[in-house]
Amino acid sequence: MENRILFTCILVGMFLRKSCGQNSATEEVLNCCEGDILFLLDSSGSVSSYEYSRMLGFLSELLLPFSLGEDQVRVGLLQVGTQPRLEFGFDAHNTQSGLQEALGNTKALRGDTNTEEALRMAKDWVLKPGGARGARAELPRVLVWLTDGVKPGDVIGPMEELREEGVAVLVISTGHGNYQVLRQVVTPPVESHLYFVDIDDMSIITEDLRDAIIEILWAERLQVRDVSTDSAVLQWRPVLAGLNGYYDIRFGPAPSGGVVGGGAGGPGTSPSTSGGQYQRLTRPGDSSTARLTGLKPDTTYTATLTPESNLQVLNPLSVTFTTKPEVLSPAVVTVSDSEANSVRVSWGPLQPESVQSFQVEYSALPGGKLHMTTVGRGQNSTMLTNLQPDTQYLVTVSARHSYGQERAMSVKVCTEEVRPDLADLRLTTVGSDSVQVDWKASMDGLRGYWLTWEGQDGHGSTTAQRSSFYLPPNLLSTRLTHLPPATRVCVWPVYRTTRGKGLCCTAQFHSDASAWGHRS
Repeated sequence: MENRILFTCILVGMFLRKSCGQNSATEEVLNCCEGDILFLLDSSGSVSSYEYSRMLGFLSELLLPFSLGEDQVRVGLLQVGTQPRLEFGFDAHNTQSGLQEALGNTKALRGDTNTEEALRMAKDWVLKPGGARGARAELPRVLVWLTDGVKPGDVIGPMEELREEGVAVLVISTGHGNYQVLRQVVTPPVESHLYFVDIDDMSIITEDLRDAIIEILWAERLQVRDVSTDSAVLQWRPVLAGLNGYYDIRFGPAPSGGVVGGGAGGPGTSPSTSGGQYQRLTRPGDSSTARLTGLKPDTTYTATLTPESNLQVLNPLSVTFTTKPEVLSPAVVTVSDSEANSVRVSWGPLQPESVQSFQVEYSALPGGKLHMTTVGRGQNSTMLTNLQPDTQYLVTVSARHSYGQERAMSVKVCTEEVRPDLADLRLTTVGSDSVQVDWKASMDGLRGYWLTWEGQDGHGSTTAQRSSFYLPPNLLSTRLTHLPPATRVCVWPVYRTTRGKGLCCTAQFHSDASAWGHRS
């Protein structure tokens, strides 16, 4: 009978991941997983003592089946308060008895909900691989956030940074608010990584959450990274290190109805490439990665890794992933360096190995004459010249690919309006506190003039006396009165979109005035 139980445990630990989650007996979850789990526990003032005790009880029940240790699951607890605190790190407890006692002795912090600081600690310290008391390198990391959902704070950015570093984020909220915020922070799929539950009903999600954690830890034993349109990297833990053996790798298109992974690895323990076309690789026993090449774009593949050794029987692992769809140039068209008579058009990506040439067509809207220019496959921009000022153009960039496909993308661009500079500015003093201002300017596209003046002291510094006003385009002069002894006058031409380049002059008088103004 004992042999039968032992055999069942080994099967559950190595292959039957689903059974692990369905039976909470400790013996049947031993050895199923390996990784580091950090619990982010809200213990601020918004969480009552009763709610806090219920959360701790939930954690105790959730973690009880896991086998703890350096080669198994490690658990850390980071509490959220005004000053977040690491209650215990990953290296603190290697036994269930020690972990359960620590959870029973944990006290709430109270204070504010400083989740942002707690996430900074998690990213820079606790979940950082290879650091002192930090997470283990090359093993999956999971962050489980328990919150009442009240004022979660600015957590979307920090959570995104954690996910980008490979941390799987799961959230349990005992409140029913802030759904849109919480759904953005969890690692997909949302339906199995985000839970809303009443504080008295937390036990109903225990098995589902445990299943989700086991899924992550299991799936990460064999993973796919650096997925592109025609290649991917298979990565695994080197279970044959120190043993005589090698890895047999087979990969090919997944059969119809296979799991679609969207570029990410999925779990599995049974080879699924049999019966179809597949490629085969072998790697030595001390290796942990293999690059799969010759793949087709936007295709779902299954890869099976079988450790082969004369000293130990190890079972195969499989993973399913989908290559990225092929991006045909031009995928993006941008416009820069826009002037009155020219504009630069750029596009990408540059694909000289597949593109024969690019063709750029442009015409003024609406119904302008069509112009066309051809650009070599090694060039990703061109300058369009001899354009009309202040005019909208439709620009289309098309690429002819070597295998017959064509792709085009269009963008609208507006040339700048002509903005002639102010031609001349003259100041003529009239009496002791007035000045006649005269200027010359081009009338093309002119909307008016912006005139400013400001008083200056004997050292050229600006005083508090100043004024500004708008003048119509038909005026080429005005008179300013009651000015300070030294006055700097500036005139700018005003066009539809912006001001043109203006001119400034300074007028000097021999007496002061208590008021100032202007007369056209």
